[in-house]
Amino acid sequence: MALKVKAIEKKIKFSKTDEGVWRYVMSPELYTPLSQAKVIKEAALRSGVSRGVMQACWDAAGEVIKAWATEGHSVALPGLGTMRFGLRSKAVEDVNDVKTSLISSRRIIFTPSVDLKDELKNTAIQITCYDRNGEEVKRVTSTSGEVEDSESLTPDPSPNGEGSDNQGGTNTGGDNGGGTNTGGDNNGGNGGGGNPGGGMDQN
Repeated sequence: MALKVKAIEKKIKFSKTDEGVWRYVMSPELYTPLSQAKVIKEAALRSGVSRGVMQACWDAAGEVIKAWATEGHSVALPGLGTMRFGLRSKAVEDVNDVKTSLISSRRIIFTPSVDLKDELKNTAIQITCYDRNGEEVKRVTSTSGEVEDSESLTPDPSPNGEGSDNQGGTNTGGDNGGGTNTGGDNNGGNGGGGNPGGGMDQN
């Protein structure tokens, strides 16, 4: 088993007047979504129970997870990790300014189990590189790598920042890149380090 990634040479611009620079930008290849029916059928075959029983268990588990998570619990997902709800909100100095309008979004937060993280860490990644003309120029394979956990990102105590789960976290990537990753999730703004300013996220 391996995860497939494309690295495509693209011109990246950081302003309307910028001529742009050519960079190889990596993104996961799109996988075909598996239907619920297919998943239930496969789970029934692996467990030795009928599809009807598996469907009933699937539906019941989904309802329990949804009900408990919306009550504020962190709910275990068997073999995967835990799920809970969180939010993004702005921080204010005066208690009189606290209002529901400060909440910018509600979030579903998934925390993977150690076993799942180890499985992903040890899964090979195959990168296929394409130049600006669409020609394949190189293939690279990595056998293992670190797994980023959004729970372990250190928030910035900036009073004006937005954060996930009431932490007020703004993660700024590197000294050279700009690129702000707001709220401690995995999407957006991984600038800094050797990347050009602006911290673009291509995933």
